[in-house]
Amino acid sequence: MSRARRAAWLAGFALVFFLSFPHPIGGRVLDLGLFASWLAPALLLLGLRGLAPRPAAGAAFAAGLAAHAALYHWIYVATVSYGHAPTPVGVGAAIALALYPAAFFAAFGAGASALRRTRLASPFALAALWLALEHARTVFATGFPWGLLGYAQHDNTALLAWAPLAGVWAPGFAVALGSAALAALWEARTSGRGARGALLAIASVAAAIGAGALDLARDGAQPAETVRVAVLQGNVDQDVKWSPEWAERTLAGYEALSRRAGEAGAAVIVWPETAVPGSPDHDAVLADRLAALARETNAALVVGAVGVEPVREGGVRYYDSAFVVSPDGVFADRYDKTHLVPFGEYVPFRDFLGRFVSAIARGAATTDVSPGAVPRALAIPLPDGSALTAGVPICYELLFPDGVRRFTKDGAELLLAITNDAWYGRTGAPYQFLVMTAMRSAENRVWTARAANTGVSAMIDDRGRVRMQTDLFVQDLLVADIPRRPAPVGGSFYARHGDWLPGACWIALGGLAIAARWRRGARA
Repeated sequence: MSRARRAAWLAGFALVFFLSFPHPIGGRVLDLGLFASWLAPALLLLGLRGLAPRPAAGAAFAAGLAAHAALYHWIYVATVSYGHAPTPVGVGAAIALALYPAAFFAAFGAGASALRRTRLASPFALAALWLALEHARTVFATGFPWGLLGYAQHDNTALLAWAPLAGVWAPGFAVALGSAALAALWEARTSGRGARGALLAIASVAAAIGAGALDLARDGAQPAETVRVAVLQGNVDQDVKWSPEWAERTLAGYEALSRRAGEAGAAVIVWPETAVPGSPDHDAVLADRLAALARETNAALVVGAVGVEPVREGGVRYYDSAFVVSPDGVFADRYDKTHLVPFGEYVPFRDFLGRFVSAIARGAATTDVSPGAVPRALAIPLPDGSALTAGVPICYELLFPDGVRRFTKDGAELLLAITNDAWYGRTGAPYQFLVMTAMRSAENRVWTARAANTGVSAMIDDRGRVRMQTDLFVQDLLVADIPRRPAPVGGSFYARHGDWLPGACWIALGGLAIAARWRRGARA
């Protein structure tokens, strides 16, 4: 294959992969993932044909870097517009972040080449390799699983029917399998090999989609018992969010939205992540206002704010927290975010890197946020005296399926997701993040009420379908009667058993490695 032709295949992969996730263009959201994602791995595999493992790793690394640097364009907005870093730093940040997934693409390129050389590169083996490496991205070095292939199928409710069984990994494996089969069929035109395995893979994907559609058709009626939940979108710009001059205006805005929600009969009113510029833990005036507001609206408040705890020697520890205020004005509980954003909420190896980060990003925090203990469900008091068991994942935590499942494993009936996406501006990130939140609903078979400071706020059903949503950068609220579906003990199968499918893929790949070694030994 000529260099130009190989480059065309790889460039096609980068473009199609980028288009597999939603992006706002011309006032509308372009979302082609339902179709484009089936082509992405195929284009990459066709671009790697004939390469030995080392050059295949290099080619896949370059393609993965280009695709993800484009996908992570929102990092520029976060670092330059709001982090006040110089423009070159913003460009470099997007490229630097893309190096992380690109490394796993390099491993995929090398692995795919090695499998092809042993003639074990069936579509099933390649899909297992793709999924295993995607899973590694969620755990290695704290993980960053933005842009997993399964998210591109968020509108494919038939494939999402498998999410309660195996999480986002189920649609991801199906797409990787179908795409690898397309690549195999293309190669079979000239080689004459692999067509049978490719057709078997396509038949398997079709069967999975058909079974998912049947499961949707059998979906029973929603339970009669509901809880009325409101999510608030204060639309506070990131540049003024922590400004003392805006503190009163911000709080008054959320109080007004809460009163509207109370008038609509909401039993639970959810504020976004760090909605108020302060902490009820050490600001008695703020705590009193929140308590009075809960009593006035006769609703439980779930408020994103800074948690503060004293430590020895007169210091304090800060948390990204969600406070629960009961309808009678009592602070009932507090959940602290457990999975923090590197370089956003804390600086790894701060003693070594802290000065460097502060020098290039003037808006960087000088104090690290502390992580909470474990994801856990909260008992939220309701006006009728009962309690709603809910998980409150905070922003970055929503990227991690294994973390969010622990809320429902702990008994959560629904998720109250809170986030601040103002950092992303009018990029594709708020819409891509919404898709990830919807996948968490599908995986755990629970509804999610999502409160985002500047949007997109949403109500998402237990199949991962967005039923209501706001526009970006408007002040708004949503109110919905959410079914109280008591989850099975410990939640869905995925909530109880976690990432078993990627684990099975790793085991299968280990078996293939043993088989390849045995073949070489037999030939010798």
